[in-house]
Amino acid sequence: MIIRKCIPVHIKIIYDGLTFALRQHMSSADLPTPRTVRDAASEAPLTQEDYQRLAYFRHHIRKFLVFSETAARAAGLTPRQHQALLAIYGTRDSSAPTIGELSQKLLIRHHSAVGLTDRLVSAGFIRRVNSPRDQREVMLRLTPKAKRVLFHLSKRHRSELNRIAPVLRAILSQLEGRTHRTRQNRSTRPPKRPLH
Repeated sequence: MIIRKCIPVHIKIIYDGLTFALRQHMSSADLPTPRTVRDAASEAPLTQEDYQRLAYFRHHIRKFLVFSETAARAAGLTPRQHQALLAIYGTRDSSAPTIGELSQKLLIRHHSAVGLTDRLVSAGFIRRVNSPRDQREVMLRLTPKAKRVLFHLSKRHRSELNRIAPVLRAILSQLEGRTHRTRQNRSTRPPKRPLH
C-alpha cells in the first residue's frame, strides 16, 4: 500500500491496526485493496446513506484515536512516543530500524525523528546501537522498560480493536456491498448507443 506523506501518521497506524483486526475476522479476499477501493469510488454514486456510514466510520476511528492517545498518556508516553516504540518493535524482519527508517514509518521528517529518538533515549525507552553490518549505521532498540510499557499498551489496543472491529467491518461491508450492487447493475444494463 502506498500512503502519501501528507496523511497523518495516526491515520496510517489506525489503518494498519484496523487491517490487522479485520484480518482476524475475515479472510484477506474479503478485505478491500487500495485498487478496488479506488475503482469502487469512481463507479458508485454517493447516497445520503453512504455519507452517514462514512461519518459513522470516521467517528469510530476518532474514538479509537482518543482511546489510543489517552492510553499512551496514562502510560507516561506521548502518542508519538507510543507510535515510535510500536514502529521500532514492530519492524517486520526483527532487525532494529535506523532513525531514517523510523521517520519513514512515522511519516515525519528526519530531524523530527532525531528529536523523538533523543527524548526516548533520555527517558530510558530506547537505546542506540551500531549496526553489525556497518558500524557507521545507528539502529534503535527498545529497552526492557519500553517492552513492558509497549506490551501493556498493545494488549489494550488489540482488545479495543477487537471490540470495535465488528462495527467497522459492518460499515465497510455495507459500503462495499453497495458498490458491488452498483457494479452488477451497470454490467446488466445494455450498452449505450453512440449518438450519430
